[in-house]
This record gives sequence, C-alpha cells and structure tokens, in this order.
Amino acid sequence: MSEPGGLETLYPFLYAGLADPDETQLRRSTQDKIAEIVTLRRSLAHLHGERLVACAQAMAAAIDGGARLFTFGNGGSSTDAQDIAQTFANPPAGARPVAAISLAQDVAVLTALSNDVGYDLVFARQLAALGRRGDIAIGLSTSGGSANVLNALAEARRRGMLTIGLVGYDGGTMARDDLADHLFVVPSTSVHRIQEAQITLYHVLWELTALR
Repeated sequence: MSEPGGLETLYPFLYAGLADPDETQLRRSTQDKIAEIVTLRRSLAHLHGERLVACAQAMAAAIDGGARLFTFGNGGSSTDAQDIAQTFANPPAGARPVAAISLAQDVAVLTALSNDVGYDLVFARQLAALGRRGDIAIGLSTSGGSANVLNALAEARRRGMLTIGLVGYDGGTMARDDLADHLFVVPSTSVHRIQEAQITLYHVLWELTALR
C-alpha cells in the first residue's frame, strides 16, 4: 500500500479493500466536495469583498493609463493564468479588451529561459524584457512559495508595476514577504479547492474591473 497522502486521502473508499466501491460512497464523496467548494466560495465575499473592489479600482485606473496585463503560474495555476489573460484580452461584447499575455504560453520562450537562466527566472526574465511602469502583474501559486512566481512579482515591483497575488494555505512566502500590492489568500489546504476558489476570485475581479 502506498504512503498516506496520495489518492487514498482523496478517495479513501477506493482503498478499503473492496473490489467495487459502493455507489453510495461515491455519491457522498462527490456531494461532500461540492458542498466544500460552495461553502469556500461563499466565504470569499466576506473575506475579500472590499479588497476585490480596491484591487479592481487600481486595475481599472492602470488600464485607463494604458497598462498591459501579465499573468503567470505553474501547472494548474498556469492554466488559470492563461484563462485570466484570455478573459481580459477577449472579453464578451460590451467590455473593453485589454492587452494581456500569459507568460507560460510560449513553449519556445519558456524552455529557452529554463535552459539558459533557470526555471526560477522564467517569468521574471520576461517581465524584465516586456514590463514597464504602470503595467499589471498577476501571479498565481497555491502554496505561495513558487520561486519563479515570487521572483516575477519582485521584478514587477522593481519595475513599478501593480502586483496582484492569488494564493492558498496561509499565503506562504508571498504573504510574508509582502510581494503583492493586492493579495487574495484562499484559506484551504486542498490544492483542488484553492484553485477552484481562485477561479471565482479572478472572474469577480474581471467583472469589477471590466464592467465598471
């Protein structure tokens, strides 16, 4: 049997020695996960409501001044970063498009920088080349400790950009080092729930910014 903390932590009924999991257990597990994320998402309005409004106002002011948006993250957070960039760059009818790019979307650039300067700098190096004062940088990290995300936020701050962080757990190093002008911490220890809640946060942020 594998060590605790793997799939058996998520789906204990699959590792109970049963040939076929009980349908009731499967249904209950799904319902429990749905209830968990619904509760977490609902808590975000109370936890981050005022902060979301303040961040949206800062973003709107920056965009009015010609700011471009750069997003970045690893793994699932990279996918979410691409979603943010796509949402701002190609919004529904009636909303103003924003020049936005996800820094992990170009495989050639990502692999070249990883090979030449190291993976910890793949996002920071791009911001050093592309970012300018007044632009916006959004970094996503479930742990708040992803070195390349932290380095990118530090570079963005050095360049006078507006920095925004989406993290989980207790905010990690991103929170402790105060690297984001606007920080949104999802209070959960589940990577799945954190990322699901972050989707809610950045879509609300987009609506507050773009549809003001």
